[in-house]
Amino acid sequence: MNQIKNIIFDMGGVLVGLDVQRCVDAFTKLGAGKIAHYVQDHLTEDLFFDIETGSINQKQFCDHVRSVSDCLVPDEDIVWAWNQLLTGIPDIKKERLLQLRQKGYHLFLLSNTNVMHWTFSVREFFNDGKYTVNDYFGKCFLSYQMHLVKPSEAIFRTVLQQTGICPSETVFIDDTKVNLEGAARLGLKTFHHTKDHNWVSSLGEWIEMGK
Repeated sequence: MNQIKNIIFDMGGVLVGLDVQRCVDAFTKLGAGKIAHYVQDHLTEDLFFDIETGSINQKQFCDHVRSVSDCLVPDEDIVWAWNQLLTGIPDIKKERLLQLRQKGYHLFLLSNTNVMHWTFSVREFFNDGKYTVNDYFGKCFLSYQMHLVKPSEAIFRTVLQQTGICPSETVFIDDTKVNLEGAARLGLKTFHHTKDHNWVSSLGEWIEMGK
């Protein structure tokens, strides 16, 4: 039985809290009701897919929001509304990440994200004046920089190649089953993070049991 040495974390829903309604309300407040509809119905095609794969940049994203919604709000207001999706990281999660690193685990982040959410998260959630994102993770893999998204096997293969870690010694934590299935196809162990089976309270026991 291979010992777990490496842990790869998803970001949204696993580390950073998400509030879809708050984001919907923010876009609605700006007069961007059609974009609010995209968020509310979890539509991932076109605009959101393009920004997560890095096919478009922040300015192009904002231009598209204005075009689709027929509103004239400035870029900073659109970025603000989009970032309202993110609610923060509880201190207990950051403490647990540090504890895992202190125990000798190699921690990585793998997220389907975009430049706006990542910049906001690094500034607001991973920087408390004492620690930065680099204190929590050995390396961060971001879809918009890689031009790849989960659950494609290519994104997991890239992570394995760039880190040199062994799949059988690695657990990938995500809150979306299809992403876990993509990781499992390459031999990674997987942990499905849910409200009743969360990594903060259950991961240690899960690892010790040799799952």
